[in-house]
Amino acid sequence: MRIAVAGVGYVGLSLSVLLAQHNAVTAVDVVEEKVELINSRRSPIRDIEIEDYLAHRDLDLTATVDGASAYEDADLIVIATPTNYDPTKDFFDTSLVEEVIDLVLAVNPDTVMVIKSTVPVGYTQALSQRHPMAKILFSPEFLREGHALSDNLHPSRIIAGIPTGTDHTPELEQAAQAFTRLLAEGAQDTDIPTLLMASTEAEAVKLFANTYLALRVAYFNELDTYAAVRGLDASKIIQGVGYDPRIGSHYNNPSFGYGGYCLPKDTKQLLANYKDVPQNLIEAIVEANRTRKDFIADELLHRVQELKDAGNPHPTVGIYRLTMKSGSDNFRASSIQGVMKRIKAKGIPVIVFEPTLDDPDFYGSEVTHDLHHFKTTSDLILANRWDPELTDVTNKTYTRDLFKRD
Repeated sequence: MRIAVAGVGYVGLSLSVLLAQHNAVTAVDVVEEKVELINSRRSPIRDIEIEDYLAHRDLDLTATVDGASAYEDADLIVIATPTNYDPTKDFFDTSLVEEVIDLVLAVNPDTVMVIKSTVPVGYTQALSQRHPMAKILFSPEFLREGHALSDNLHPSRIIAGIPTGTDHTPELEQAAQAFTRLLAEGAQDTDIPTLLMASTEAEAVKLFANTYLALRVAYFNELDTYAAVRGLDASKIIQGVGYDPRIGSHYNNPSFGYGGYCLPKDTKQLLANYKDVPQNLIEAIVEANRTRKDFIADELLHRVQELKDAGNPHPTVGIYRLTMKSGSDNFRASSIQGVMKRIKAKGIPVIVFEPTLDDPDFYGSEVTHDLHHFKTTSDLILANRWDPELTDVTNKTYTRDLFKRD
């Protein structure tokens, strides 16, 4: 098939590579630099499997900034443009998705579009009513940053959602089945659980799945907070809890809070969808993440005060990496940034070590690529995730990464 993919972030690029194993794929993005990298078989994002496949696999993949020409010739169009939670509107900003849909309807109105971007519950159904002649599906993605292609090659499940009550429903059911087969064809696993459902239900699956993951992060972070305040060994408590097979020893490593592309915005979006629906837990998950960052900032400020009491009038706090987790190049909504903003608001000098950031400063704080300079300048180092290169400064590093893994 001739497939166009709109957007080359983690979702779009991993899908482009997956589908290009057996189909002619054109990846579309507005950033010329990303397009040039893909066409030279280099990845614009950090993902080991994507980098390997681009460099060494026989892929029928090209990239372009000319969306109209790519969409005009496509048998199928996958929309993977970014969406983000807009706190003012209390809803996802889906404008980039709609820009693609409007362009597709102008140049190739009969083709099937599959939305892979995360959207509000009920969004695809509303789109199908707004554009009754359009053929639009929704398929949630379940990917980890830095391992997006791996998660497409070994999917936990494949889901396609179909708008209900439209003139195209029978045709869309066939298209949904065909799309799930395309994803399964590119995967390395067999017997992948596959589900077809209404598009609104599929949208809900994505938001509820990510909110549950956020719940686990928040739960073990609050366990860790309790242990820290009470002077207990959180790692022993977590191990003891995790040995219960109903709970398990996964997604249980304390951090400064959940962050990244998905969990912060998806939890807030799900909470917004709960208007007029009774709930307590969903709101608590969102609030728990703020509370955790408040606690970490307070702990750090306490240590800064100890340094001042010991004769250092202006201690500098070093921020070791801005990224959300190890092996990622994503700063978006990383929890360490939330802590950094809290301590800077108290007037604490900050220096940032972030090798992937070329700017000389970050929100007014010095950015360095020189690890030695960073270590010697920092009186106290804040690290959301531990790295062996901090071993020689363990005595002045603050982290809650108990198990030294994501």
